[in-house]
Amino acid sequence: MAKIKKGDLVVVISGRDKGQQGRVLEVLVESQRLVVEGVQRVTKHVKAGQTQRGTRTGGIETVEAPIHISNVMLVDPETKKGTRVGYRTEQVERDGRTRTVRVRVAKRSGKDI
Repeated sequence: MAKIKKGDLVVVISGRDKGQQGRVLEVLVESQRLVVEGVQRVTKHVKAGQTQRGTRTGGIETVEAPIHISNVMLVDPETKKGTRVGYRTEQVERDGRTRTVRVRVAKRSGKDI
């Protein structure tokens, strides 16, 4: 189970984009990779062709490539720096029943994510 989810704010800790921050757009579970907004941008040559909505112009586009999950760290909401992630179990009562829920916690500040 990945500790980083879609929509999380992450910071790159290694590689050519070290230090950059961005939101997670997609999580590729099988390959343990993430697509992060504004990080790992590569140029891609696109052939001109037709789509269902009309013609697509060809040329060179820049797209976000996947980055390995070990090269990013979740951003702590309080300190705005990279942090490790832990879990805390809570008893929550819903519809008259108590359930055990796992809550993600930033190890740097102890705040819920």
